[in-house]
Amino acid sequence: MKRPALITLLVLLFFSFGSITNGSNEISEEELERWFNSDSLEPPRYKEVNEGSLVFLTHQPGKKLHHHHNTVTILPNSLNDGWILIEQCHTNIDKVSAAQILFKAGKVKNIKVISSKNIEKTWVEGASVQMENIKANAVLCVQANTRSFKQLADGTYSLRNGPFMRRFLDGYFPLHVSLDLNYAQTNLELIDILPATQSGFEVTRMDGFVKIDTIFEGRLHTEFHFKQKNL
Repeated sequence: MKRPALITLLVLLFFSFGSITNGSNEISEEELERWFNSDSLEPPRYKEVNEGSLVFLTHQPGKKLHHHHNTVTILPNSLNDGWILIEQCHTNIDKVSAAQILFKAGKVKNIKVISSKNIEKTWVEGASVQMENIKANAVLCVQANTRSFKQLADGTYSLRNGPFMRRFLDGYFPLHVSLDLNYAQTNLELIDILPATQSGFEVTRMDGFVKIDTIFEGRLHTEFHFKQKNL
């Protein structure tokens, strides 16, 4: 019997900033494929394992990466109830028998699968989206409301996301994340972003919008800090 492989693509939790180290790791597709099709309970061997430390990559690995694109909208009522709208599309998903997208239970609602391609079966299960029999060039787009926008004690606001991660067994592998944040419907002013702009983590600011583009290993958390504009 083939052993199903379960890859966790994304978890939306509270903010907890990760440490930054240097390094890189990868398992060959051939080695993964051999393990998926075997009855062995021993995980595949790989040269170096990232155990969750955040590593920004300045050069894209040779093969196509799983790309996780997010569109996040802060709505006018988000300032009162904390709920925001997210839309996310995953491309180049790992070719495996099973994978899942996880959200923080109790902090998500209205999860919908908007579209999928080259995935035999998708369904919403609790605070997750489950996938079975993922083929090459797979695409999955989902939509949800998450309660991740919070007013702080000093009257400012914080939007916390993450950790974004591509995890297999006990290792973390390169992931391409892009995020478009739209807060133009509010009277908010962006104060700060964490992590700060740096090599491998690009930030573009515009009036009412901010864009992030990054390739990394490990667990990535982001935080956007806002204040209300003076009227």
